[in-house]
Parts: sequence; C-alpha cells; structure tokens
Amino acid sequence: MHISRHILLLIFTLFIITSVNAQPAEPANAPAAVKTQPKREFRGVWIATVVNIDWPTSTKLTMEKQKQQLLDILNSHQETGINAIMLQVRPAADALYAKGREPWSKYLTGRQGQNPGYDPLEFAITEAHKRGMELHAWFNPYRATFDGNFAALSPQHITRIKPEWFFTYGGIKTFNPGLPEVRDYIVQVILDVVDNYDIDGVHMDDYFYPYPIAGQKINDEDTYAKYGQGFDNIKDWRRHNVDLLIKMIADSVHAHDPNIKFGISPFGIWANKAQNEVGSETNGGSSYYENYADSRKWMQEGWIDYINPQLYWPIGNRAAAFDKLLSWWSDNTYGRHLYIGQAAYRINERKTLAFKNPAQLPSQITLIRNNPRAQGSVYFSSSSLTNNPLGITDSLRDNYYRYPALPPVMLWRDSIAPNPPQNVTARPGLKGGVAVRWQAPALAKDEEPVYGYVIYRFDNEKINIDDPKNILKIEYNTNPGYDDNTVQKGKTYFYVVTALDRMKNESDRSPTIAVTVP
Repeated sequence: MHISRHILLLIFTLFIITSVNAQPAEPANAPAAVKTQPKREFRGVWIATVVNIDWPTSTKLTMEKQKQQLLDILNSHQETGINAIMLQVRPAADALYAKGREPWSKYLTGRQGQNPGYDPLEFAITEAHKRGMELHAWFNPYRATFDGNFAALSPQHITRIKPEWFFTYGGIKTFNPGLPEVRDYIVQVILDVVDNYDIDGVHMDDYFYPYPIAGQKINDEDTYAKYGQGFDNIKDWRRHNVDLLIKMIADSVHAHDPNIKFGISPFGIWANKAQNEVGSETNGGSSYYENYADSRKWMQEGWIDYINPQLYWPIGNRAAAFDKLLSWWSDNTYGRHLYIGQAAYRINERKTLAFKNPAQLPSQITLIRNNPRAQGSVYFSSSSLTNNPLGITDSLRDNYYRYPALPPVMLWRDSIAPNPPQNVTARPGLKGGVAVRWQAPALAKDEEPVYGYVIYRFDNEKINIDDPKNILKIEYNTNPGYDDNTVQKGKTYFYVVTALDRMKNESDRSPTIAVTVP
C-alpha cells in the first residue's frame, strides 16, 4: 500500500490480468442494489505516507501546513462517510510518532531523524476521533529501507545499529524474519505505539517476505541452518517465521490492551486452486507461496481480528475475479471480520477497461454488502478518494455512505454493552436549535467506562434505531450533550441516545424525548 505496490501491481497485473474484455454499462455478474444501508459497516481508507503518496504531499511543508493538509483530508473523508483511517506510521523502520525507538521518518521533513516539531500520530488520532473515525496504526513490519540510498540513513536507524539483522533484496534492506531477535524487536516497536497512543487498531499490509524478483535470491540460508531444525524445506520454515511474529504481535497487543484490534491486509490471492486444493479459482501470484504469508491460518487460529485482502481486480476478471475472491475469502473467515481492499487508485485506468466503468466499484460494494460474512471496505488510497475519479466519492457520499455507520462489533473481544444514558432531556436552545442533554450511565457489568454516544432523531416515524438514516451524530467522546442545529421551526422531533464502549458495543436506547421547536 505504497509506491512499490504500484510497481508490483504493474508486474502482477501483467502476470494476473491476462485479458480484460470491455464491460457493459453494468459489470458482468453485478448484483442488484441493496436498498437498506447497514448500520454496522467498516468504511476505511489507507493514508500512505511512504514517498509522500497521500500525506504529507511534500517534505517542504511547514508543521502547520502538514497539520492543515491532514485536517483537509480527514474532513473530506468524514463528508464521504468514511469511519476508519489506516495511517501508515512506520513505512521503513522509521516513525511518524514521537514516543518510540525508531528515528523520525524522512517523509516528514526530508531527512530521517529530524523532528517535525509535533507528533503526527497523536494529532491524527485526536482529529480522527473528533470526526467519529477510528484510527488504525499501519506498520510495515519487515521493510527497513525503501530505496538503496543507505548513506542517507540516520545513525540511529536499526540497519546501522544491527546490520546483521538484514538482507538486501531488490536493492533495499529487509529484516530477516528468521531471527528471533528481529521478531522481538518488531513486537517492541509496535508495543511502543500500543502503550503510548489511543489507537483503535494495529494494521499491517502485504509486505512480509519480499515479492519475488527474477534473478534475486533471499540470503537466509545461514539462518535456516541455525534455526530451521524440524523443517524439511526452507519455504515451510519461512512461513513458520511469519506465523511466529503474527502470533507474538497478537498475544502482545491484546495483553497490553484488549480493546485494540489487530488486522492484516494480505495480497488478494492466498493460493490458487492449482497450487493448493483449498485455494481460490484464480491464476496469479499468491501470498502463501510468494510472501510466505499464511493469512488463512491466522484467521483459523484466531490470531487476528480482521483480514483485509487487497482485491484489486474487476468483477468477472478471467485470471482473478473480484467476485470469486470475495466468495473465497468469505468462506475462510473462521468467525473473524472480513474487510475488502478496493482499488480506488485503478479507477479510470487506461489499460483496464473495466475500471473505466463508473459502475465497477459501486457494484463491488453491493457484492460485499450482499455477502453476510463481509463487513466492509478499505480503499487504496486516500488521494484516490479525495480526487473523486469518475465520481466515486460523490457516489459514496450521496448513496452508499449517505448515512453514518458504526464499526462492526467484535464479540470475541468484548460482548458486554454499556448501560443506556440516564435522564435524557431535549429542550429548545437559545439560538433556535435543540439542546439534547443526558447523564452518563451506570458502569456496565465489565466495569468498562463509556467511550461515546449515538444521538438519534426521528420525525413522526416509528422509533427504530436499527435504521442508520435516523443517526444524527456518532460521538467518540464523553461530553453529556449535543446541540442539534439542523431543526426547522414549528416541527416536533423525537430524540433517543445510546452509549458506546471502546469496542463500539451499543447500549439499549434511552427513553424517547419529544420537543417542539418554537
């Protein structure tokens, strides 16, 4: 989910998308539209920082301009209906946050190790939560450099301190996943963020062992000789190394903070059926065999809370069909959440006619919503949505994401809802609005404090909090009040308030309060 993804996807597209036919006005296999919008849906977007893809767009921006640019991005996504931000905080063994052990990222100031004058992650979390959006900290676990300019690395960069931990592949330095001390270090890097920041999730993308490059060889035979006892071949051992890290991160993150979600976004094909009998009906690169990433196992074992495969192909594609892959992943969730990575960056792509069709991504959303084992989408990447190619952002804002949505609940993490707010009142405000006030509820059975509230407003229809069109505001704060300034004089409105906990479990509704605007 960064610039090398674009390079890799050019390679993979040639490899995977062998032929794409011109599509009719509606993609083949397109489903009928869903009439009722879901009240629970993950609506995420990746904000890539590596090589300044999405933010900050330049290392020349002052601190204030960087902040303002991020606010503009968050405001745009809030208006679109996005409810989760995947912010890349560790592109290459560096940091977009202050409270950690790795040097400042060069994508902030142009020089690795230079303090930008503020804490970007802290700022992003605060502003995302103000806008009713979760923030998931996106880490690249194994990539240590993004280019071959090793001379520009900070003296505090881990490749300088522990050069024996790395191999060079494709001209960049990569952590050697077979070393126990590497796994320990990566876990500690992530725990720095878990312990010091109010993040909602720890997120990883598809970069585990490096994507294959013709003529290149991973130099880890010595490590295999030292640590590979019990494995018949180096490939199984490599997969085991990644498994060990994922389980360590899962155990550590959840031990430090059980309210933090852990999710991974692998390459869209786990394995092809021709390679593995339980694989998908596809014909392309696969994460199991090429990145040594057994993401299906991570779901089976319950190590991760959500899987977010990158399904960057069109519906009906011959080599890797979006619809077939959605079906395959949904059959392999093992009770965990499935969020689909969607290729907003490919919209209007010249070489793929399917993505020049404005109906392609909306049809994919409808397929996702029609699948009971899929809970949402994440778009790559932020600038693709803010640029509104072929009107996709308009379509999200005005149609698919017209009403707010809460993130899906994770009952294996927390199944106890808060108690409802107490003593709710609604009175005409001084400036013509309605002032809704309440008192915090009594502690729930798990004694977890309230994290936020949902304010609902109805006209004369039946009180139904399951329909998201009645959500007036989702608040991720504990302020016991909300001012509704969108009312009309002379009308009567009915208000209901519910409470949320950290994992977005929702309480029963408060009693209904009626108020007539003078």
